[in-house]
Amino acid sequence: MSINYSERIPNNVNLASDRTLQRALEHWQPRFIEWWNEMGPQFGGNDVYLRTAIGVDVEGWASYGRVKMPDYRWGIFLADQDPARTIGFGDLLGQPVWQQVPGEFRAQFRRLIVTQGDTEPASVEQQRLLGLTCPSLYDLRNLFQVNVEEGRHLWAMVYLLHAYFGRDGREEAEELLSRHSGDVDKPRILGTFNEPIDDWLSFFCFTYFTDRDGKYQLKSLAESAFDPLARTCRFMLTEEAHHMFVGETGLSRVVRRTLELMKEQNTDDPASIQCAGGIDFPLLQRYLNFWFTSSLDLFGSEVSSNAATTFANGIKGRPDEGLYTEHVCLDASYELTVPDDANSTRIEQVPLRNAMNEVARGAYVKDCEMGMKRWNMMIKRAGVNVVLTLPSTQFRRGIGSWANIPTDLQGRRISEAAYAEGLTLWLPSEPDRAHVKSLMQRVVTPGKMAGWIAPPDRGINNMPIAYEYVQL
Repeated sequence: MSINYSERIPNNVNLASDRTLQRALEHWQPRFIEWWNEMGPQFGGNDVYLRTAIGVDVEGWASYGRVKMPDYRWGIFLADQDPARTIGFGDLLGQPVWQQVPGEFRAQFRRLIVTQGDTEPASVEQQRLLGLTCPSLYDLRNLFQVNVEEGRHLWAMVYLLHAYFGRDGREEAEELLSRHSGDVDKPRILGTFNEPIDDWLSFFCFTYFTDRDGKYQLKSLAESAFDPLARTCRFMLTEEAHHMFVGETGLSRVVRRTLELMKEQNTDDPASIQCAGGIDFPLLQRYLNFWFTSSLDLFGSEVSSNAATTFANGIKGRPDEGLYTEHVCLDASYELTVPDDANSTRIEQVPLRNAMNEVARGAYVKDCEMGMKRWNMMIKRAGVNVVLTLPSTQFRRGIGSWANIPTDLQGRRISEAAYAEGLTLWLPSEPDRAHVKSLMQRVVTPGKMAGWIAPPDRGINNMPIAYEYVQL
């Protein structure tokens, strides 16, 4: 489907045919621009080499060119409609998908869309100051690309609220711009999106772990029986891939540079690597521990009656539902490891529908492990005896069966005192954060990199690494 860029709001949903909806969105648009100017990137009036969606096909869906971010054409794009699509899971399996929200599911859909929509501007707010300490113009451009696409993902959810939820939806769309990341009085809905991201190591961890959670949330919603939501999320996944690319390649470059410094200094001593201006592996591991565990609760509780209901009613499916052979899941069970009263653990069988959050979390963890394997292979090839790992999903949980249960990194039950002491070793300390912040020196000479990160393997869209991706 082509995108109409002649409209004030670019779209492929024939917005001009619904004047009431078009006027409502055009009324919301100045509020969005005001929010962007106040809460978006600290500076953004420069020409940036950005990609802009021009269609919704996988092949040739975007064009590249220099754009000033305030002039970026945010719009409303849905994947192509499949007229023969039917509901793919739950009690309504095989029935036609919905083009309107059924009244009995209205509140559930609105909550899902608002929660998803709230994460998009939140991440822009979290990252708004990072441009001041960019390690290269290449990285600065990638940050800005992530920012503008998170802004467009906000538009995607706001369109659904305006188009299908009437006055309630319009009010929710206004609220999406009134909450702010880390605000004491009106914070963002999900805790992870109130965490400060004031250094680039945190940014790379966020885009690796938290945007990957976003991938699995979008995959689940892309299975929805509410077809406009499913189509919206399918296209959002196309853009989301770049955000995870930024995280994975960013962390890979940190690993590579640390290995180079270890070779240059002929040492694996963390203090020596820090003195040489690098990020030692124990420090990196603590950042990985923090951001991975911060993202785990985003999936919800391991056992959830709400997850069972949304699956049964066709509201939200499993990520990649089509890969499963059984889609009703009425009689199946799922095996969970849960804490018991004896300060130990036990195995519990729960109905599969009630464990849908855990199914998604399990797929997410396996996906996260893929990057770890690549980094560990890089480290092994360099002859260094270090293995980066993911903590147990039972460690540092805030909701679910393991909420506030003290464990070590392997998920073993320990005492409160041992846990409190362990956190000082397992998570970033104030000296860790101070060291990382000390490395955040802005580098804006085309092709040059900060000393704590290696260059990328290639530039953007076949452009050279030394290309002036942002004209300052």
